[in-house]
Amino acid sequence: MSKQELFTNDVILKWLQYYAENTPIDLEQIKMMDVTKKNMNIIPTVESHKAVLAFMEAGDTEVFYRMWNAGLGDCEVWYNEGSEPVGEIKHDDVRFMIDRGINASAGMLVVNPNAVSTNKSGLGDVTQRLTSKQVGGEIRNIILSKMRIDAEDTICVVGGEVIAVDAAFHASEGTVIAVEYNSKQRDALEENIEFYDLRNVKILDRIDEDSMKDMPAPDIAFIVASASLNQEIDHLMKINPNIILVVYTLDFAEAGRLRDLFEEKGIKDAEVIRVGIDRLSPSGVFEREPAPWIVSGRIEKE
Repeated sequence: MSKQELFTNDVILKWLQYYAENTPIDLEQIKMMDVTKKNMNIIPTVESHKAVLAFMEAGDTEVFYRMWNAGLGDCEVWYNEGSEPVGEIKHDDVRFMIDRGINASAGMLVVNPNAVSTNKSGLGDVTQRLTSKQVGGEIRNIILSKMRIDAEDTICVVGGEVIAVDAAFHASEGTVIAVEYNSKQRDALEENIEFYDLRNVKILDRIDEDSMKDMPAPDIAFIVASASLNQEIDHLMKINPNIILVVYTLDFAEAGRLRDLFEEKGIKDAEVIRVGIDRLSPSGVFEREPAPWIVSGRIEKE
């Protein structure tokens, strides 16, 4: 049986029946995800759902360690020892399973009593490796609201590694194409992808026809403005003329030019906002964070 055929509708129904008969879980609460078919993210899905039935392939040795590391140690896992939905069912907290991997292709039920159904910024205000372009959580939340991400969207993030990680949490069943020209930012992104077990992020070192040919067409793009911005927008709009564009800059003059640039690309009435955050320091003094300009818009579908 091929990887894509591990969990057919018939197999999925058998696993549902198995858990219905052997657990006290209300199946109406269950979110199902087949990790063998898509690069789905288990951690953000478990964080936002009371019960997740995840269909896993044998050989994932660190899934429970990563869940524990992300603060999900109190979640309860229901499972059996084989690859068929029969026999004895077991259940343990994630914190007691961190040295155990997935030893058989099977469905496991993860119950999270502390699930919060709203989206969150995955990294808070701290990355595993800080970079010079770190953006505070409040500003990132505004950026994400302009991006309007759905769970199955494809997002292209150019030069904004922390936004790429946040986008991966929101598009938990989609794809994030992260384009990083800077090697240090690319290294930081790779560390955070590993830490949060993000399986839906693809990293590229440039954006052109050759590098994007095997990628799905982006629905949304977030771009940190640079000298190559015009070419990046041209290429993305060639792939998807109705792409949502969100551009970030700290340069006032650049912000003024961006609206004209959007107009040249056929995007009418681009929105231009400036975001300023004053944060109270431990010494009782308000300190102002860098205040970016955010320009967003799209060509509306006819």
